[in-house]
Amino acid sequence: MEWSSEVASTNVIAAVLEQAGYEVDLTSLSAAAMFQALSTGDADAIVAAWLPTTHADYMERLGDSIEDLGPNLDGTKLGLVVPSYTDVDSIADLNDNADSFNGEIIGIDPGAGLMSLTEEVVDTYDLELNLRSGSGATMTAALSSAINNEEDVVVTGWTPHWMFARFDLKYLEDPENVYGGAEQIHTAVRQGLEDDMPEAYAILDAFEWTPEQMGEVMLMNQEDGSDPYENAKQWVEDNQDVVAEWLDS
Repeated sequence: MEWSSEVASTNVIAAVLEQAGYEVDLTSLSAAAMFQALSTGDADAIVAAWLPTTHADYMERLGDSIEDLGPNLDGTKLGLVVPSYTDVDSIADLNDNADSFNGEIIGIDPGAGLMSLTEEVVDTYDLELNLRSGSGATMTAALSSAINNEEDVVVTGWTPHWMFARFDLKYLEDPENVYGGAEQIHTAVRQGLEDDMPEAYAILDAFEWTPEQMGEVMLMNQEDGSDPYENAKQWVEDNQDVVAEWLDS
């Protein structure tokens, strides 16, 4: 998926697999198409399954034809995010301040699990703000513009994301716990990959890193004119001690 976190992790694991001698083809898909491709064997692996909440629906429907290899990153979070200077601290207080946010929540691509969760949030809290879909890029552009003008804005957000390194932000409290607690990002593969490519399977199974390490790559990717694939290769080259733990598997 074209989430900044998944662009970082997918390119890094691709660079590692190439170091191990594999030819890797990367395909950018929506969340729904990504899980479908994995379940039909049109894709071999993903490192972008947010569980147990965000992508729960896909795993419930397609999990019998997908093998979950467990988390590659621990410590994620989902929710509504505002600049730290915003007076509002809770989702429950958004209606009283709807005008400050132009009556809208800035979202991402409509097929994302985060968006369906946010629709639940709108219903649960009976919010009078409209959820506006777009993309990760349009969301961060709206956030950046509002902060540059010291205006209030509320966006659908998640950790890890480079915006938390660039801006001073906070999550709105979710007293109804609609977004749930911390999640993990899992690696999942198609059925039969272990038999077909046992070494690649082992590397994918061993792949695990921290939000801080992912954040390094995400920040590199935000530099003007940078190439995520080249940045991933550079990170892999600079962190061979970490990579060696995955390859030694």
